[in-house]
Amino acid sequence: MLAIIAGQGALPAALVERLPDRPLILSLQGFRPDGIEVDRVFRLEKLGSVLKQLRRDGVTEICFAGGIKRPQINPLAIDFATMPYLPTVKKALAASDDGALRAAIAVLEQAGFAVRAAHDIAPDLLPPAGIATRAQPDDKARKDAARGQAIVDAMAGADIGQACAVWRGQALSIEGIYGTDWMLRTLRRRPDGGPEGLTGGLLFKAPKPTQDRRADLPIIGPATVDAVAEAGLTGIVVETGGVMVLHRDKVLEACDARGLYLWVRDRA
Repeated sequence: MLAIIAGQGALPAALVERLPDRPLILSLQGFRPDGIEVDRVFRLEKLGSVLKQLRRDGVTEICFAGGIKRPQINPLAIDFATMPYLPTVKKALAASDDGALRAAIAVLEQAGFAVRAAHDIAPDLLPPAGIATRAQPDDKARKDAARGQAIVDAMAGADIGQACAVWRGQALSIEGIYGTDWMLRTLRRRPDGGPEGLTGGLLFKAPKPTQDRRADLPIIGPATVDAVAEAGLTGIVVETGGVMVLHRDKVLEACDARGLYLWVRDRA
């Protein structure tokens, strides 16, 4: 039996739609998913008790899906069943994003669960390589895409983020703790006058080369297309097999309506 630890966003609902049987849906307090009913809401201080109950329910597999920020822990609220996992939980909260995800996976495996990736459950969320939009990247865009890959690879060393905006070989902005949408909104307030100052430029998005891909794989959707257009960029480049696309048909329609390209690019 599968359980989904669902965070914010539309990914958990997209997974449930694709499964023949509804999984058990859990949500960390304060991070409910969109468009789906949650069976249980829990606090991190009660994690051990939650995992015990999942075993009694017959759950053998767990999938992380959706966005979760680091919660604050109340030491006085930690229950006895959570104590064995406390060192790993503390390590996760103190670690980098990548380290935190590895520690979270380690906790579940320590408790005897198999951790499944969202894209293994719904492989159609990973689009095929190529350019399915009417707009196509030109030679400048192809050079910017290669530059974007180099920038995201370099960001991985500092565990900063999984996306950047590139224009004429320069990093206009890089993704940080506030995410891709916030990064794109910052481009509207550039000193050069905003989107009108751009002729080209792209959003590049890819997983960190060394991350555990069972959690936190990047995602784009129709809202990403709108944000890219409003930022004055002319295309989106994602790594083949490394970025999930929600509502792909709507994404392609939005790209065509906005005159943007979507390039699912093989890693160089």
